Amino acid sequence: MGVFVFLPLILPLTALPIARLAEHHLHPRTAVRLLTWISVSMAVCSSLCLGLLFVVGTAQIPGNPLPDNWSDPEVRAAVPFHEEVGTAAVIVLVTVLTTCSVTLRRHLRIRARAQQALEFVPRDSDLAVLPDSDPYAYAVPGAPGRIVVSTGMIDSLADDERRALVAHERSHLANRHHRYLLATQLASCVNPFLRPLQKAVAYSTERWADEEAAHTVGSRRVTARAVAKAALVSQHVPAPGFAAFAAPGPVPRRVAALLSPEAPPETWPPAHSPVGLAAMVAAAGTAASALSALNAAVALLLVLKAATPL
Repeated sequence: MGVFVFLPLILPLTALPIARLAEHHLHPRTAVRLLTWISVSMAVCSSLCLGLLFVVGTAQIPGNPLPDNWSDPEVRAAVPFHEEVGTAAVIVLVTVLTTCSVTLRRHLRIRARAQQALEFVPRDSDLAVLPDSDPYAYAVPGAPGRIVVSTGMIDSLADDERRALVAHERSHLANRHHRYLLATQLASCVNPFLRPLQKAVAYSTERWADEEAAHTVGSRRVTARAVAKAALVSQHVPAPGFAAFAAPGPVPRRVAALLSPEAPPETWPPAHSPVGLAAMVAAAGTAASALSALNAAVALLLVLKAATPL
């Protein structure tokens, strides 16, 4: 195994440049898909290596829950590293599993409560208008998904701005943005170095919905005005837990992006550009992480097979 088992735990650092540059230089749809793929891939590799270190730790401890012959002195002498490393891996792996479980349960609980609260709202449309003076708007995924808008939010926007708001939330539902958000949240629970990618995906999903809303209403300026006004009136309203039109975050950057020309959706930046280089570094880091995890797994299996008595 050697040091290869540790590399996937630190290689997510290679994705930090693309997490920053993708927000500004890639179309948001491309940024979301690229950053999610990198984040999930590196999280899987990190989990695999934590699992391998877990095996190392338990193999070093007599009476471990693994097969009995893995506790033999020959096996404990063959697996690398000290007992302290394996024990630390056990603690980290349990912490990761607990954090992921809590995050997933919270997501499902909020989603279930939101759907339950909408049971008595007529289903003749995907739009549910709630009589509430607090301004908010967000999308509730499900089958079918619903768009929740308060009367406070509706009253604060003009007609064309309301169309932009609804189009924005429909984009969240149609493109399953909640899946990207949940995947990157779980990935950041596995490896904290992936949190910048999670934040970049959260921002890019809003930008993705902004762009589709602008296409729907036919005006980038109207959409920018709707985003700005919604953020101003809802700045003190807690976030509902879903992708939201006026979610707290870099609203000025969203507005500035809408007031600028749209980035080409299918154009990849040149390899010699900063974002192109950052993308290649992230891709190389992801590939190295996968190869390191595979190398460590094969090495440990070979060691255990050779050292375990027949």
